[in-house]
Amino acid sequence: MSFKSLPLSIREVKATEAVLERLYYSAKLGLKGDALAHNAGLLPVEFRRLCQMDPVAEYAVAKGHADAEAQMANVVQTAALAGDAKMALEYLKHRADWTAAQKVEITGSQSISINIALEQAQKRLQTVDEVEDVPEPTQRLESRSKTSLAALQPLADHAADQVPAER
Repeated sequence: MSFKSLPLSIREVKATEAVLERLYYSAKLGLKGDALAHNAGLLPVEFRRLCQMDPVAEYAVAKGHADAEAQMANVVQTAALAGDAKMALEYLKHRADWTAAQKVEITGSQSISINIALEQAQKRLQTVDEVEDVPEPTQRLESRSKTSLAALQPLADHAADQVPAER
């Protein structure tokens, strides 16, 4: 197992032509952040410091990303123009902000009969009239208690017959 030594001393980083080319090709591969720095042979701290000190380094990265995007856009456009319908749709969706038309159709019918509506209204009125004929709660309790007492009277008489007479 081989292991490359890690740099332990602070290295001086300059935006040389070789460093800028490595940054450009790393960005063109689609790498970003720390992965871009490592692939270009820099530590992430060195890459950030280089971008702060020299705007040409940031330009090299931006140019790499732009060239890669242009290359892929060219591939998609070439395939779409060659008759690839799937690529044509992808181009329209992602490059032209196009969305397919969506059609929703809802059908239904409903008829209203005046005669049926009148019948239902009359039924509701009859129900209201029946509710009004119901006695008040106090009247219901009084009548219930009278019937209960009347029902219990024969039992009370029978119980009185069963009790032995006093001596």
